[in-house]
Amino acid sequence: MSETKTVFFTGGAGWIGLKTIPHLLEQGYKVRIFDNMFRGDRDAVNKLVEGGNVELIDQDVRYGGAVHQAMRGCTHVMHYAAVSINKSQADPYESMDINMIGNHNVFAAAADHGVKRLVFASSASVYGDPEKLPMHEDDRLNPLTPYCISKRAGEDLLGFYQRRSNLSWIALRFFNVYGPGQKTTAYYTSVINHFVNRLRNGEAPVIDGKGEQSMDFVHVEDVARAGVLALAAERANVACNVGTGKDTTIAALAEILIKAVGADVEPVFNPRDVLVARRAADVTRAREVLGFEAQIPVDQGMAELIRGTD
Repeated sequence: MSETKTVFFTGGAGWIGLKTIPHLLEQGYKVRIFDNMFRGDRDAVNKLVEGGNVELIDQDVRYGGAVHQAMRGCTHVMHYAAVSINKSQADPYESMDINMIGNHNVFAAAADHGVKRLVFASSASVYGDPEKLPMHEDDRLNPLTPYCISKRAGEDLLGFYQRRSNLSWIALRFFNVYGPGQKTTAYYTSVINHFVNRLRNGEAPVIDGKGEQSMDFVHVEDVARAGVLALAAERANVACNVGTGKDTTIAALAEILIKAVGADVEPVFNPRDVLVARRAADVTRAREVLGFEAQIPVDQGMAELIRGTD
């Protein structure tokens, strides 16, 4: 008989969590979702619970006693609960409360319970504005918002519990995650929704400057796979970039979406000075530590996203 593996999954009722859970179930894990359901999809969670091997604890990571009690009996932890990047700027108090206190409650409980591995949803935003591309895990970190600061602090806290209690962890620095089911208000990919909405109305996408700004768009299904791989990776106690390793400029994104929609338009460039920020992940460590490589090219993923919204 193989041992029972149960994942304590904070934020598991969120978009990335719900994409990850089917992969966990395929690998033989049971899942205990711990989520306050403020933004969670209750209908989707109920379907998973009905299917078996998934349970929901409707609670908040800010309450350390609740976290500690609910984690009892779990062998692994995935800590994905967080306040989003744009909300963290509008309300730093809530962001610090949920992201910082929540991080500590989960990590301390995981150390107390002696879990085999904790996977933390970190973010490429810990780098701030990169000094070079591709962005490597050992580059200087310069987080700029409460959200980004809490992600960096989370990684440091994991190091503390590793030294103090031998906690085994991996932090996944997600780049620009996109895919079906994403909320249209998502910070990093709102440009996708903006372009698609204009194209559907027969209007050309409007690009500020020359469209040289770029992102490393990584599909949510690839991100889900990375999380599951991190649970079982032999090496631990490191941060790993989760991206494609390719930067897609805003101008290139517009062309990909025009082609996917089948629109007969050309992008309109709004000539003005724009701070050109570029993003691309160095994916070497993810390949070496996790055995992870992104499988869904941006043009394919975007085309499927458009078809999915028809």
